[in-house]
Amino acid sequence: MQRSALSVMRAVLLLIFFISLSSGCGKRVRRIDPGTTTDLSGYWNDTDSRLVAEGMMADCLTHPWIQQHVMRTEARPVVIIGTVRNQSMEHIATGTFIRDLERAFVNSGQVRVVANPLEREELRGERYDQQEWASEETRKRLREETGADYMLNGAIDVIIDREGGREVKFYQVDLFLTDIETNERIWIGQTKIKKEISRSGLGL
Repeated sequence: MQRSALSVMRAVLLLIFFISLSSGCGKRVRRIDPGTTTDLSGYWNDTDSRLVAEGMMADCLTHPWIQQHVMRTEARPVVIIGTVRNQSMEHIATGTFIRDLERAFVNSGQVRVVANPLEREELRGERYDQQEWASEETRKRLREETGADYMLNGAIDVIIDREGGREVKFYQVDLFLTDIETNERIWIGQTKIKKEISRSGLGL
């Protein structure tokens, strides 16, 4: 009886092994162009982040506020990227979106960008260390930071309408560029995305 039970157990284990092996063999991975438009789940994704950032920054960088600042100060405006709040229940990688915004500002050559508060703390720590350990010729001076003229921040909101196997997601992205000294709104940008997701076998 014991030998029979052992034989059955071995057969079951072998069956489980071959099933797991065969299911693993069905997986296929291929590399695609990062710029390819993809939308598998209907959730906010890298394509949304990139397209929204590019569109909103194109509008921001062609707005008269840059020329007005240059005429008034004879210098390029300095911007700090603040918080972009995710006001939805969906997970949204706002860090990626913020870096897309920052890259558009820097690469335009029209705007100077300074580090955010977390990055500043790390940079300040390095400068303080240099006062103690770096040579006099190479150490960087304290209290020589560039102050920002404007802060860019905003929010991402999501509204979901669902019925049966159909779902419509409405994303609204609002960005605000504010004069740090006066709190005056210099530019307001808004982008809307609407997606319809159909799921077969769920009431259709």
